Amino acid sequence: MVADVPGGALALTFDACGGPGGDGYDAALIDTLRRHRVPATLFLNARWIDANPGPFAELAADPLFELGNHGTAHRPLSVTGRSAYGITGTADAGAAYREVADNAAKLAGLLGRPPRWFRSGTAHYDEIAVRIVGDLGERVAGFAVNGDGGATFDAGQVARTVLAAPPGAVVISHLNHPDAGTGPGYAQALPRLLDAGRRFVRLSD
Repeated sequence: MVADVPGGALALTFDACGGPGGDGYDAALIDTLRRHRVPATLFLNARWIDANPGPFAELAADPLFELGNHGTAHRPLSVTGRSAYGITGTADAGAAYREVADNAAKLAGLLGRPPRWFRSGTAHYDEIAVRIVGDLGERVAGFAVNGDGGATFDAGQVARTVLAAPPGAVVISHLNHPDAGTGPGYAQALPRLLDAGRRFVRLSD
């Protein structure tokens, strides 16, 4: 499971979870990344893609961003139904397979190529589920720093957390909560990190 990157660069990753309360689009956050030319890996759930065809097309066309698979129903990936953060996991190996494969097929059809990275809902996996992801040709993305506390942090908390991220960390945040502190927090943090000489990469870089 990848939770850090070599060379000391930061890998910023943003999840779009979809579903009730999770179909929003933080255009201001994306504009901040574009303005500062900061690359990122964006993990998109099937429900979010269906609810946001216009933003999806814009993100897919932007080489600054790499699009990853955030599952079909935003489930923790398990073969036993184990829950995480109050969300019930996939019940068995077949359900885990479908959680990965169905959205992978959607992304491949839209992008013309399969996604390279997978992050489950809540970023929880058991060992067999990790093997299923690998058998489907994707790599599991973990994280080292929770940049926005599941989109619950205010802007100051986001900025402080991202500024404190150690070299080489994979940072997880969210792009589907435009009213959260995520966008304003990154608007505060990114100029300071760039002024300090910090580098940013997509996971596949």
